[in-house]
Amino acid sequence: MAARELIGWTIAMDGVGGRIVETEAYHYSDPASHSFSGPTARNAVMFGAPGAIYVYRSYGIHWCMNLVCGDEAGSAVLLRALEPTEGLDVMIARRGLDDPRLLCSGPGRLCQALGVSRDQNGLKVFEPPFELIPGPPAEVVVGPRIGITKAIDVPWRFGERGSRYLSKPFPTGG
Repeated sequence: MAARELIGWTIAMDGVGGRIVETEAYHYSDPASHSFSGPTARNAVMFGAPGAIYVYRSYGIHWCMNLVCGDEAGSAVLLRALEPTEGLDVMIARRGLDDPRLLCSGPGRLCQALGVSRDQNGLKVFEPPFELIPGPPAEVVVGPRIGITKAIDVPWRFGERGSRYLSKPFPTGG
């Protein structure tokens, strides 16, 4: 599953980014997924080619970034948290704080720190201004997704065990 495999990889936009330490998976058959009801103007990117970036507003406040993946249309991975490693000064300025643990710990914070907005919706993660670099395998913990109201018990949230940069601890001690 791509959401699990991305833990430990590095993502950056215009040289600002870090190691992926937390993700969530979404599938078209999943009632919590934006693709569950089929293609719409909002979620059209999810039905495109793998490697596309799907950006949406959460609760009308925060941008959230997903990577379209898988062999079946309508599947994506929500990037929930990064360990900041590149462009920390830019992240600090964008976020207005300097605690590295809070720069990218949550999908909205992550997008604000990287400068991701609706303008990046549909771009490819393997093309500028983005860069996605494989990393060494990480020890991964698994748990239920958070911040949703449907299919909340599905264990499709993945995180790096022991990471200080997670958006929220895992029930199993992540």
